[in-house]
Amino acid sequence: MKNRLIKVAAVIPGLRVGDVTYNEQEIVKMIRDSADCGLLVFPELCITGYTSADLFLSDLLLEKAEEALVRIAHETEASKQTVVVGVPIRYENGLYNCGAVLSQGKIKALIPKTYLPNYSEFYECRWFASGKGIADKNVRIGGEEIPFGTDLLAEDAVSGAVLGVEICEDLWVPDKPSTHAALAGANIIANPSASDELIGKQEYRRELVKQQSGSCYCAYVYTSAGTNESSTDLVFSGSAVIAQNGSIFAEQIFPEYPSKKTALIDPGCMMHDRRRQNTFGNDMAGKYRRVPVKIPAVGADAAGIEELARILKEQEYPVARNPFVPGNGEILDDRCRKILRIQANGLATRVRSTGIHNLVIGISGGLDSTLALLVCAEAKKLVPEIHIISYTMPNEGNTSGLTYENASKLMKLLSDEVHEIPIREGVDLHLKQLGHELTYQGEGDNAYENAQARMRTYLLMDAANMKNALVVGTGDLSELALGWCTYNGDHMSMYAVNASVPKTLVKYICRSYAEICRSSELREVLLSICDTPISPELTPSVDGKIAQKTEEKIGKYDLNDFFLFYTLRYGFEPARTAAYAMRAYPELPADAVREAAKKFFIRFFTQQFKRSCLPDGPKVGSVTLSPRGDWRMPSDASVAMWLEELEG
Repeated sequence: MKNRLIKVAAVIPGLRVGDVTYNEQEIVKMIRDSADCGLLVFPELCITGYTSADLFLSDLLLEKAEEALVRIAHETEASKQTVVVGVPIRYENGLYNCGAVLSQGKIKALIPKTYLPNYSEFYECRWFASGKGIADKNVRIGGEEIPFGTDLLAEDAVSGAVLGVEICEDLWVPDKPSTHAALAGANIIANPSASDELIGKQEYRRELVKQQSGSCYCAYVYTSAGTNESSTDLVFSGSAVIAQNGSIFAEQIFPEYPSKKTALIDPGCMMHDRRRQNTFGNDMAGKYRRVPVKIPAVGADAAGIEELARILKEQEYPVARNPFVPGNGEILDDRCRKILRIQANGLATRVRSTGIHNLVIGISGGLDSTLALLVCAEAKKLVPEIHIISYTMPNEGNTSGLTYENASKLMKLLSDEVHEIPIREGVDLHLKQLGHELTYQGEGDNAYENAQARMRTYLLMDAANMKNALVVGTGDLSELALGWCTYNGDHMSMYAVNASVPKTLVKYICRSYAEICRSSELREVLLSICDTPISPELTPSVDGKIAQKTEEKIGKYDLNDFFLFYTLRYGFEPARTAAYAMRAYPELPADAVREAAKKFFIRFFTQQFKRSCLPDGPKVGSVTLSPRGDWRMPSDASVAMWLEELEG
């Protein structure tokens, strides 16, 4: 598969204001020490020093800066990387604060700063002219004609990286040059900057970078001048921020010098989001010139599954084991409460719109029905007229004592009406009419297992008719992805509140609710349910204990949710998804991850027919499988290519 992982670096070298020779040596040293990086971004005007002030009027400084720029560019021929440095450039009657793109031994492009701050502590207009509107121009440096203007992008056709450059203040204005560059195809923005440090500025600057990377679906490498700039009136902090698609990948402030902050970025993820978000236009594409550069991926241009996993490991690329679940406890609790709020509001709206205030729900003592009942209880806080009618439907010999007890306790604590309907008699009659043995026939006896799930749904639907109620569905996103639900059984309801909540998150929402609820009884039963093995309990129990464990049949939910997330959220091909899983689960043998991925894709493809006729339900996250919204897939699509790639 194509290797798209690019290592980028925000670099702050040692610096002496006005000493071009020293600054050149320090920049070259950092380039040579960063051979594993495909892109290096240095601070604004780092060849001269941003705080050179009226020295910018000196022809000596400007001539030496241009000569140094040519020599620094030569370094990139051996390093096979792209470097962005800040330098003052003379053009016709003006002096311009530029970001120079250096690659393959040459100065590839000079992009002038568009917005020059001339307020408070800044007075750049004293020396520099704005590059706004400059396009299709060239400037002669070192005997070469160099493309000059704000209409330039640098492209590596092999890695897929397209680089745009904006400088410091350009990020702080409403009409950011990087927005136009992104609309023209740039998926990486470099910002050589010189931002002095003030109280509160770090947080605001960080959010600017984060937000711009998110709205432009790009990687953003921000590098600001360090404390070795002049401190006559200001202090510079060497702030560096690397972000991608609205997430901060790396950052620093007040480092020791020289300093380098690195991160791996993936242009493939950004381009997937742009293609998916069809409002992201291409209207600027024809207004930009492109120059060829080399921004190589880490390692070979193409890599197998194990090779890509090795690169991720060596570069210490962070891959969350549970991508649906935030790693920070405080953020996780907040996420859980917000999801529950969305679910409850969706259900409350459906109750108001139908005028039906009775809710029928089946409670098994498992996680999914527990969460659905919590949603009903929260919806009742919004619509007090809601009347919750709970049913537990045990099957003697299959339902374990633990789940039966938990279901009974939960219903009494959260429901207005509690009913118990044993289903053994009805299931036996049904099987007898079909000519099926009344006992479980072992592995593959789907008729025996599914008869129970359909019987429960049959009873709930009839109860809803009898009581003028809506049947609240309990199935979750992970079950839908894997088809681990009985068609027209637990697959069907009148409003499916859990339809876009993955299994790995269901447990955390229930546990989070347990921590904040005021009832010690409710807390106890919720925690017990969270600790119970996941099971549909459709096969005979052993000594009253759960015998059928879902994850032994379909694989661990955390791994299946991992595959689901990267397949839907970022459009990863199966080999890339497997490589990321090997990084996230280093304790698993590579072959085990491959086999788990194969099982996932087989089930995901073959079970689409169940997702094509889902009941309504609220979307709570960026990944969901509603056929009316986020995922439209033929039920008879072939999985062959996906499995073939996993063999490679």
